[in-house]
Amino acid sequence: MIKNLKTTLIQSKLHWEDAAANRRMFSEKMNSISEETDLIILPEMFTTGFSMNASNLAEETNGKSLNWMISEAKKQDAAITGSVIIKEESNYYNRLFFVFPDGSYKTYDKKHTFTFAGEHKTYSKGTERLIVEYKGWKICPLVCYDLRFPVWSRNTEDYDLLLYVACWPKKRTFAWDALLRARAIENMSYCIGVNRVGVDGNGHEYNGHSAVYNVLGKQVSRKDFETEFVETLTLTKGHIATTREHLKFLQDRDRFRLI
Repeated sequence: MIKNLKTTLIQSKLHWEDAAANRRMFSEKMNSISEETDLIILPEMFTTGFSMNASNLAEETNGKSLNWMISEAKKQDAAITGSVIIKEESNYYNRLFFVFPDGSYKTYDKKHTFTFAGEHKTYSKGTERLIVEYKGWKICPLVCYDLRFPVWSRNTEDYDLLLYVACWPKKRTFAWDALLRARAIENMSYCIGVNRVGVDGNGHEYNGHSAVYNVLGKQVSRKDFETEFVETLTLTKGHIATTREHLKFLQDRDRFRLI
């Protein structure tokens, strides 16, 4: 049986470097979801904003934010994903958690640290990609700057959904919109980007543009998307199968591997 996936995007302002306030805020926003959903997507570093103050903000893997995600996933009976600042041994990571409704979880450490902002000086980069299998869907979750690197997101596993959690600045909105659409088209998968809005503690402005693109690169989410919103959409598995069967572009992929 083909299972569709109901997915909720939460585009929000963030309380700068205040994890407790952000957790409370996102609890309220999730409680406002008016229909059943399978997956809730939060922005990058959703507990702090995009901060390099890792030594003061980092949590252990089994810290308050992960436990909050586990509690909310059980409460909402939905998977929840977003990234958090994590300390592991002597290293800091921009770590995405994908938490299942039963409280189990998988992790992905951001591969491409944003050198322009000095992220590479604070955070260790990940080395392995994650493919999540959930409710009959194969999902590839990535983080912000990863969007600029198509080889890393290349669809070699025939995944159904590529998603990016982000703190992507307003001044580079054109690239964000264009690259999300391109990743959907070239990988013949749904592509979702969830970004924040507002101004952070460093004065950087964000204007959201969180969106869902289908296999053909058509935007299927709201168009007025520069303010806070909570939106739930149904992703149709049949759309993927039908399009890939008709347009067999993935079969013509170049064969190579990353080293």
